[in-house]
Amino acid sequence: MRAIWTGHIRFSLVTIPIRLYSAIDSNETVSFNQLHKEDSGRVGYDKKCKKCGKSLTAEEIVKGFEYEPDQYAIIEPDDFAKVKIKSTKIIEIEGFVNSSEVHSMLYDSPYFIGPDGEVASQAYALLNKTLEASGKMAVGRIVLRDREDFAMLAPFENGLVMYKLRYPNELRKMKDVPELSDVKTDKEQLKLAKTLVDSMTTSLSKIDLRDRYQDAVKEMIKAKIEGKEIISVTEEVTPVVDMMKALKQSIEIAKKEKKPMQKAKGEKKKEKVAAKNNKTKKRKSA
Repeated sequence: MRAIWTGHIRFSLVTIPIRLYSAIDSNETVSFNQLHKEDSGRVGYDKKCKKCGKSLTAEEIVKGFEYEPDQYAIIEPDDFAKVKIKSTKIIEIEGFVNSSEVHSMLYDSPYFIGPDGEVASQAYALLNKTLEASGKMAVGRIVLRDREDFAMLAPFENGLVMYKLRYPNELRKMKDVPELSDVKTDKEQLKLAKTLVDSMTTSLSKIDLRDRYQDAVKEMIKAKIEGKEIISVTEEVTPVVDMMKALKQSIEIAKKEKKPMQKAKGEKKKEKVAAKNNKTKKRKSA
């Protein structure tokens, strides 16, 4: 695993040298090249000026901010260097908060944090155990790719994980979603819906979290390479007309799906009792 950033975690007078690693495995995502349909040649893209039509090299391209129609402030690389912020190589911890205070919509990219060298390991482990014991998460700032972001540090297994956080002003408002209205809920429907939720309650570890789309794409690619026919299955979605009927049927389905699990648990219990009785009989006969 290659580090993408090296620096320090700092809170008050405590400083911990760390390395940052991406927690996302991009190799798991299937990627494609764009090809010319006639000869399967890879497609390249020229960067052309929309004004004069000239193809441009990287050296001829600059960044510009449009402050008026067709009026741009040209921003040079040196200009960005002038606005670099103090925390360039430091995750500056500003406080420790309860995880419940950070809404899940603010979570962005996850990163693994590792200690940078043996000397840092002890302080790193101490921070990990402290966060674990306190139930708190550290909130600070980090500069990645010339942009300062809020970040949250949390204990994860025997290490630390960092979540880059979105700024609250980047999020749209729920009230702006079209067709939202304050609809009164039928009490009987609500009761049945709660029963359905209870009957379907499980743990995340029991839910299949595989990327089925990526698996299907890989199977499709394999079939194409082998010259096999690709068979697709289309699932029809029936609109719900009678909500009460749909809820009752859903509860029955959920109960049936849970029965084999309950039966298996019951059988295991019987086996344990039987084994215990056998041991008792053996002792008596001895």
